[in-house]
Amino acid sequence: MIEKAVNQLAEKILNLDEASLAGLWEKYKDRMERFEASRDWERAVVVFFIINAVRAKNHIFNERVAAMQNQPPGAAGRRQDKPNLVRVK
Repeated sequence: MIEKAVNQLAEKILNLDEASLAGLWEKYKDRMERFEASRDWERAVVVFFIINAVRAKNHIFNERVAAMQNQPPGAAGRRQDKPNLVRVK
């Protein structure tokens, strides 16, 4: 049940636009930095990290897509260097 709920949250978060979230980043960063023992503060921390998670996901995604586009045809999945293997006896 918890896994289903978390996956549903992830699906909703993936539908959020990073540009729209970027406008909220500063607000939630400031709110998070002003600690108080309250549910509102806890919610602000979660929102702040959701925004950062979406930004990190998009950064990684864009890097990988760019790297894939820069590979010569037929090179996908092939290593260019020797594998880092050590003989163990």
